[in-house]
Amino acid sequence: MSIILETPRLILRHVDAQADFAAWADCFSDDKTMRFIGGKPQSPAAAWRHMAMVIGHQSIRGYSFYSVIEKSSGTWVGRIGHWSPVGWPEPEVGWAVHRDHWRKGYAKEAASACVNYAFEVLGWERVIHSIESKNIASIKTAEVIGSKRLYKIDELPPFEIEDLWAYGQTKEQWAARRQAG
Repeated sequence: MSIILETPRLILRHVDAQADFAAWADCFSDDKTMRFIGGKPQSPAAAWRHMAMVIGHQSIRGYSFYSVIEKSSGTWVGRIGHWSPVGWPEPEVGWAVHRDHWRKGYAKEAASACVNYAFEVLGWERVIHSIESKNIASIKTAEVIGSKRLYKIDELPPFEIEDLWAYGQTKEQWAARRQAG
């Protein structure tokens, strides 16, 4: 599988259905992980469909969520990357990290690299993150990578989440932050 991005501790690469499925299914079967990303734990069949959708998005759009691999161990950490299906409010950088890897800064590290890639390679002018108002960890991740709360998202098909907000930043804001150090 080809590496898309590399950070000091992580490799972001295309999803490999055979190599990644067991960890993927385990991640998305967890009720605490799914609390803010769809609401319900996924069965193995639903996780497989989710993975197939991500792989299909890559084929159609040329970008998608990537499998995040911890360099030191080779362990699958989560899926983080670029997302913009039909009906989405704007192009997004989103993240979901396996509970075994929470609070290690992996979402921040990988999402920051993905935001940079969105602006520098994909040519996006703005990036958002769709975050439920009670998801404090994701709000902090968005804020630490420079995103601010922008607007309420009234609909995010196919999800029925009532208190969802777009956090985000423009390419100019990202560049100014990088220049300031």
